[in-house]
Formats: sequence, structure tokens, C-alpha cells
Amino acid sequence: MTKSYVTQAVRDFVTEINQRCSTDQAQLAKIFDITYTNTLETTIDMDEFGNAFVLTGDIPAMWQRDSTAQLRPYLVMAQQDPEIAALILKVVQRQFFNMDLDPYANAFNIEANGHGHQTDRTAMGPWIWERKYELDSLCYPVQLAYLLYKNTGLTAQFDETFVSAVKKLLHVIKVEQHHETSPYRFERVEDRPEDSLTREGRGEPVGYTGMSWSGFRPSDDACVYGYLVPANMFAVVILRYLKEIFSTIVVDTALAAEAGALADEIQSGIEKYGTMQNEAGETIYAYEVDGLGNALLMDDGNIPNLMSAPYLGYLNEDNTTYLATRKTLLSPENPYFYAGTYGQGLGSPHTPENYIWPISLSIQGLTQSDRAEKLRLLNLLATTTGGTNMMHEGFDVENPAQFTREWFSWANMMYCELLMDYLGLRVKQ
Repeated sequence: MTKSYVTQAVRDFVTEINQRCSTDQAQLAKIFDITYTNTLETTIDMDEFGNAFVLTGDIPAMWQRDSTAQLRPYLVMAQQDPEIAALILKVVQRQFFNMDLDPYANAFNIEANGHGHQTDRTAMGPWIWERKYELDSLCYPVQLAYLLYKNTGLTAQFDETFVSAVKKLLHVIKVEQHHETSPYRFERVEDRPEDSLTREGRGEPVGYTGMSWSGFRPSDDACVYGYLVPANMFAVVILRYLKEIFSTIVVDTALAAEAGALADEIQSGIEKYGTMQNEAGETIYAYEVDGLGNALLMDDGNIPNLMSAPYLGYLNEDNTTYLATRKTLLSPENPYFYAGTYGQGLGSPHTPENYIWPISLSIQGLTQSDRAEKLRLLNLLATTTGGTNMMHEGFDVENPAQFTREWFSWANMMYCELLMDYLGLRVKQ
């Protein structure tokens, strides 16, 4: 049973947001009130070690990715509130406990109870809910640990478990630069084909690019081609965070040099192999490539995606290649761009056709500076809750009362971050 972590300081912050919203933005404030407190009321429990375990929502497991996104907006409060900072610290410590257990796993149980997908053909264990290898699952905990430091000055998260887990992170990223010799395998004998990898669990063939292979996307769907470009962009960013951490906080010159060199290799691979031409002949970033000449033009509503590159910190929002990519993704040239009566935006092959992801609409707002556009997207999100005053995984562009996942904490918190950003309250990076 989870405990509520809604303190008086949280209530005061919600009141501040309400006061910053104008009279005609009352609905935006109401949704913020519900979604901002919901994560603290319904998703956090302490494990046997005193670390904070974060439920993703309607699934009783902790995703390395989701738990970072669920807590990130609270970093603004943490700049002034030691209590919320201490809670985020406990989340980070649990994330690196998880990573130290198995850097290939994406989702974990609160204890060694054997729940989850134990019949998958991979090296499962009782702590692991799911062992789909997703490069971004290594990136997100580093992001939260680093941003906690940047916003609060806390360094307690950089402990022995952190160092041990990071060494495993670096090892896995380097191993997966040469995936054809990797020991990782994953097959699921039931559910959808997208839940399994081909070639007896190895995935489709790839050639060397300098980028690092990922078996699955942040949607938990299998990659078509093994080099997921936005995940590699994220890896470049967090590897540079690690270089800074091991240069200035936990001084280890060898680890700092290793992280920095790996970041340079991956970035070179992205820029050399991770682009393609759109219909207009412009250079854009591909979503996935295989190093063998194949590239995929699309974007997915989950983060990291190509749309999120400035949000992640890989490039600036006025970057020429990014702008051409963004224009292409927000057009019918992207097979997962949907438009209808209740808006237009990015969906995902993970959800039905014509379902837009609120997460993607929030990222669309967070990756451009026009406040009027941010407000337009916030108002759009407010009309697509299906009467729940909460965000969902995806909604039907012709009928928002039709949606997937009634309760999705990640989407809730992305909405909160966009409203806070619109009001001038931002996470320090």
C-alpha cells in the first residue's frame, strides 16, 4: 500500500500554480492540482532498504525510465524544499540499486517476489519484472541523479552503488556497440510479435557505427533496426554528465575519460550514420538505422524520441537538422503523425491508429519557445482527458473518451512540466 507524500509544501506549490494561472486558465490549474498530487499520492512506496519504489501507474512495477519522468517536475520544488529533495534522492538510490542488479533490465519488482514476465527467454530473476534491454533505461537514472545535484547541490546519490552501477552501464553500452558478439538475448513466447526479438532473441543484424544497440524502444516495442537514434542522443548527454561527475564530484579520472570518449564515439556515429533524406531532400535524423544502409523515417510518442532532442540536451531547438526533422515528423510523412477533430500530433505503433500521445504533445510544447504555442498545446491536452482530468497513454483524435491507460503517471507529470514551463518554472540543467 503506497503512502501519500503530499506535504503542506506541495499544497502550497499547487496553490502558487493556481495563482499564476489566469481566470480563463482555471481548467489547466485544476488538471495540475489533480495530476501533480496524484503521483505523490498513489505511486511511491518504501522498499525494505528504505529506498523509494515508484509504480508506473496501473502496472505494479518500477520502470527505470518512467520513474525518472514521474519525479523530474518535482525538481523545481526541490530547489527550495529539502523534504521533496530527500524523496527524489531515495528514488535515485533505488534506481541505481536496480541498475546494479541488472543493467539490461527495464522494470523491477519492489522485492524479490518473482512477479512479472518470468517465462521470457532471457536471464530473468526474482527482482526483475521485465528484461527488455532499452538503452534509455540506462540513461534516465543518470539524468535524475545529475539534475538532482544541479537543482539542490545534493551529492549523496553518488555513492558506492552508483559507482558500481555506472561501471556496468559503461560496460553494457560498449558491449552493445558490437551487438553481434553480445550475450544478450530476449524472446517472449506469448503476446505481440513486437514483444520479442528475432533471430533467436538477438534481433535483426546490425553493422558497426559507433552507436550503441538497443533491443527495444521506450514504448517497450522491439526496434526494427537496432540503433535507436534518439536513445543514442540521450546516451551522449548522460555520458557527458558522467564525465563531469567523475571529474568534479566523485573524482575518478579513468571513469571520466571512459565516459567522455564513449560520448564522442556515439555522437560521431549519430552524425555519420543516423541521418537520412526526407521527401524534400533535406537532411533529417532517422528514428532507427542498422549500419547496413537501412533507415526508418518516423517518430514515436514515447521519450526519448527525435522530437525530444533539445529537451534531452543533445542539441539546441534552432539546430538546422533538428528543425527539418521536426517539420517532417509533424507531417503525414511520419506514419505515426495523426490529425483529426481533437488535434494533431504524434502517436505510436504501440497504440491504435489515430491515437495521439499526451506525452508527445507535452514534448512538442517543451521543445519550442513560443508561449502562445505552449498554451495552445496545454488547452488541447485539457480537452482530451475524457472527463477524467488526467492524462492517458493515447487518445482517439475523433473521440477523446476513447483512450488507453486510464492512469498513467508519466503522462500526468509531463503535462505538469509543460504548464510549469509555460509559467516560467523550469528544472535547472
